[in-house]
Amino acid sequence: MKLTRKQDFRWWRTIRFFSQEWNTLHAGLALLSFATLVSTATASGMRADNALLDLPIEELMKVEVTSASRRAQKLTDVPSAIFVITQDDIKRSGVTNIPDALRMAPGVQVERVGTDRWSVSIRGFNGRFANKLQVLMDGRSVYNPIMSGTMWDQQDTMIEDIDRIEVIRGPAATVWGINSVNGVINIITKKAAETQGTLLTAGGGNFEHGFVGARYGSKINEETPFRIYAKGFTRDSTTSLAGSSNNDEWHSARGGFRIDHARGIDQFTLQGDFFSNFIGDTIDPSKLSLPSLSPSGIRGSNEGGNIRFRWDRTLSERSSIMLQTYFDKLKHKAGSAIDFDTESFDIDFQHRLPLFNRHDVTWGANYRMYHTHVTETDLIRMNPPSRTNNVFSGFIRDEITLIPERLSLTLGTRLDRNDFTGLEIQPNARLMWTPNAENSVWAAVSRAVRTPSRAEEDAFLKALQLTSIPGLSALPFPIQAAFTGQSGFKSEKLLAYELGYRRLLTPRASIDIAAFINDYSQLRDFSLGGITLGTGLPRHLVATVTTNNGASALTYGVEVAMDWKPTEKWRLQGSYSFIQLDVNSSNPLTRDFDASTAGAGKSNPNHQVSFRSNYDFSDKLQLNMWLRYTSSIPFYHIPDYVTMDSKLIYKPYRNTELFVVGQNLFSQFHQESVGDFVPSIPVQIPRGVYGGVQWRF
Repeated sequence: MKLTRKQDFRWWRTIRFFSQEWNTLHAGLALLSFATLVSTATASGMRADNALLDLPIEELMKVEVTSASRRAQKLTDVPSAIFVITQDDIKRSGVTNIPDALRMAPGVQVERVGTDRWSVSIRGFNGRFANKLQVLMDGRSVYNPIMSGTMWDQQDTMIEDIDRIEVIRGPAATVWGINSVNGVINIITKKAAETQGTLLTAGGGNFEHGFVGARYGSKINEETPFRIYAKGFTRDSTTSLAGSSNNDEWHSARGGFRIDHARGIDQFTLQGDFFSNFIGDTIDPSKLSLPSLSPSGIRGSNEGGNIRFRWDRTLSERSSIMLQTYFDKLKHKAGSAIDFDTESFDIDFQHRLPLFNRHDVTWGANYRMYHTHVTETDLIRMNPPSRTNNVFSGFIRDEITLIPERLSLTLGTRLDRNDFTGLEIQPNARLMWTPNAENSVWAAVSRAVRTPSRAEEDAFLKALQLTSIPGLSALPFPIQAAFTGQSGFKSEKLLAYELGYRRLLTPRASIDIAAFINDYSQLRDFSLGGITLGTGLPRHLVATVTTNNGASALTYGVEVAMDWKPTEKWRLQGSYSFIQLDVNSSNPLTRDFDASTAGAGKSNPNHQVSFRSNYDFSDKLQLNMWLRYTSSIPFYHIPDYVTMDSKLIYKPYRNTELFVVGQNLFSQFHQESVGDFVPSIPVQIPRGVYGGVQWRF
């Protein structure tokens, strides 16, 4: 249902009233709740659902993952840098969105740009439209075909329905195709059989003004479980560095369903979601000059949905067939600046079979179609306005056992044919050595490509201000940029070298280390063309800006993750990430337009540290704490920061859970990012406290 502006305002005013009342009572209730919790912590009750905390570390390392090879593998057997964020991790962290949950994974850069916007990348090249990261929801690609990257405000689900998030750091193009350059994030939801019964949750606070969610799971028959869900929330605006509102409060509604059916050796899944968001932003007038833009910001909306069907047939322990298809539709409008529609259709086939005892072969084919329509606005024009692009793919992957249970070699390649650059070849070789049950070493060499987006080929962007071009300051008038795409833009290329080591130190402690060197070529850069006198007042000059592939980069780094259970009731998890980016681009236009590509040498923090502590005082009371450090970004004058999140959970009854969450507790505000290609006003991320209740029956 699409609300009118008047209805949207009334809805917001009602929620705002209740949130203000909550803020008045909030501190007193939190203190009273804490006192009650401590006094009853030792009371007897039903054992909390802490299956993962109950497991020793050696069992956690054997958890099965599927994203590295698109088949189930033990985590210790994967010759890739992979990290799993479990449902228990998500629940204990207190996060209310997927991007913030990704901060738990080493090597992942997450920077909040506004209430509804994030920059998320792996191993550098971060930006709002970070274009070297493939994000999947249950194997469904959510890569944006117009601007590249992921629009995170559209990627959500019932947070309690997420089974795990598998994060692959490093190229995964042989498995997942083009644009899987620096990594893959696969958000995997629970099967319908695991979400039976009713779940209700509600709460609110000062930044998380209000949220509500409901899920119901049952069975059509014994072989056909299903679930339906609905959720909604409203979140406050961020503030600018000067303290004014950024006008980016976020109201969202979402719903969906999943049906699973088992018949002999066959498994079928039908799943769908729909959503509607009301969002906003304030643009920096010093970087974007459009008369139609209001100084108080712009409001917009996006809405869409998807439906996915999957068929799995298990022929034997080492042989299976998979067929998946999905359709995705989106409409996005942001005032008079951006207005576009996208549709995508995908069909994917995969066959796994044993060959000559020592070979485990997987092969498959994929077809993906993108249809996009961009309406001309004050900011952007596409020529042509509508376009359909196709990608055809085929891949083969062979896992060769050289020494049983000790040494294996994986060879594979993928052929992708796209409408922009034609045929792309993405090979991969991985070696896995397991000398004993406690140690494993792996190494990999991979090639991956990032293909052009529609904007790089068809777009004409107006009125972008040029602020740092040497030699132009002496011109008599201010200068604006008219960005023009070009058909000759080529794919960006990566040749990656990786080395990893995992060790089970004791049954209660483990360490995982990964190091990498990434060699990039043909990176996106910009060229300055002719300068002409613009029309209209005030008088100004217009410079033509086009893309080229003139930049290159060398990045290297190391990522460490540790897991330790000092006692049965206490788990500690820590990680450290270091990255150094050396970018070869002397063009100052890069700094104005493109933090996520050739300008990335100075737009990412070099160091990140994460430390989590999960402690169960009793079956009824949990205290979870999460400390993070991110180093400074001197180029954008963003200081380093240390922050902590904490979540206190109390379960007074078998089916009831009360919780209080504090976020960004060490300071009232901190800055994480700046606007890049879309020059939003830089914002401060506020401290937040919220509480809520959850019922299961």
